[in-house]
Amino acid sequence: MANMSFEGTKEQEDRLRAAINTHRGERGCLMPVLHEAQEIYGYLPSEVQTIIAEELGIPLAEVYGVATFYSRFTLNPKGKHRISVCLGTACYVKGSDKVLAEVEKELHITCGECTQDRLFSLDSCRCVGACGLAPVMVVDDEVYGKLTAGEVAGILAKYRD
Repeated sequence: MANMSFEGTKEQEDRLRAAINTHRGERGCLMPVLHEAQEIYGYLPSEVQTIIAEELGIPLAEVYGVATFYSRFTLNPKGKHRISVCLGTACYVKGSDKVLAEVEKELHITCGECTQDRLFSLDSCRCVGACGLAPVMVVDDEVYGKLTAGEVAGILAKYRD
């Protein structure tokens, strides 16, 4: 994700500040504020974490620490189409590492990143529960099973249109 710039709007910032004001002074207010911030922006960029830290009067390191500790939060934007490649044992043994490498090559991103145009984001997971279809890739809610690396470009093309 080379130099993806933050593109927050004034309306989003106003919503964030309203959420902070709603929870300010509550015990443990950082968690609900982070949840609402991610709901507003879709992720927690450093600019948003900085606003939260300043408004709540807590160190930026504390905000970052909580945001990176819990898997529910993400520091990277997610694409319109979310891709997840299963790296569980059954999928890995049948070549999901090659499928993942091909997706990375096709999209010019690595796992955990989002394409510059924010059309695709890529993640891996440990199991999707479709071991009989290994190797498996999920795009949005569509499961693609018994994949080969050679099929990746064709699948991604469907989502580019």
